[in-house]
Amino acid sequence: MASVKDSSQTLLLNIITKDKEEEVKIWECDDYPGESPEMASVEPSESSQTLGLNVTMNEEQKEDIGESADHGETSNSSDQVETFPASGKQHQKGRKAKKSHHCPHCEESFPFLSYLERHLRKHSGEKPYSCSVCGRSFSQLSGLNVHQRTHTGEKPHHCPHCEESFPFPSYLERHLRKHSGEKPYSCSVCGMSFSQLSGLNVHQRSHTGEKPHHCPHCEKSFPFPSYLERHLRKHSGEKPYCCSDCGKCFTTSSHLTSHRTVHTGEKPYSCSDCGKSFPFPSYLERHLRKHANHCLI
Repeated sequence: MASVKDSSQTLLLNIITKDKEEEVKIWECDDYPGESPEMASVEPSESSQTLGLNVTMNEEQKEDIGESADHGETSNSSDQVETFPASGKQHQKGRKAKKSHHCPHCEESFPFLSYLERHLRKHSGEKPYSCSVCGRSFSQLSGLNVHQRTHTGEKPHHCPHCEESFPFPSYLERHLRKHSGEKPYSCSVCGMSFSQLSGLNVHQRSHTGEKPHHCPHCEKSFPFPSYLERHLRKHSGEKPYCCSDCGKCFTTSSHLTSHRTVHTGEKPYSCSDCGKSFPFPSYLERHLRKHANHCLI
């Protein structure tokens, strides 16, 4: 329940949680007359109701205050000042609540008990909010609410430059780089830049030689999942790329592209020595050996 302390002209909010009572000093307002005749004639219980400060919070409501979300949803920091209505108006002067709730596992502190309880789930791994569709669990209610957009198809974040919409702010932020051309992630080895951090991480394997994607049928490994996927077709015999002219199929799109020169007559591979052109790189390589052998004679 809420009470008003006239002597200090300070508004106190008593937040009642399960088996706990937490008194948080949130607002000081010069416009609130502690000794005003109007307030003097009001009973304490009545005054707290007039000020709109009777707050009883269940677990779900506690999550909604200052909740941070997955997928880049805007979160309220632990320093956020809570605002409560008073006679239909918000008090204009506020100050940050003291961080009196300390985490026993790290150095973090919080102004509200609900913030600490939410933080403790990071240490415990507790995820009490589960998706009824896929069963995925979340530590915060807002995380579940945001996740459910993947099932509902809701896309509330709209691009100001085109008609694209996205379910999460981080997806929109990444998309906006296509319009701006921004590539904030640069390789420290070769300087190549990327619009996404994941792109940089994958690229760096070309320098480190890391090959984390292993073939389950042989001992080969690959730096990128697409390389492994292409390799697996050798084991399965799958040939998903088929020529529309003759029906011949290939394991990779590049092989199909090369094959199509048979039908188009295109010869994109040219000899720098004599200018002769060929439809396939292997034909050019074989031709170049003739020049090399001629020079040796």
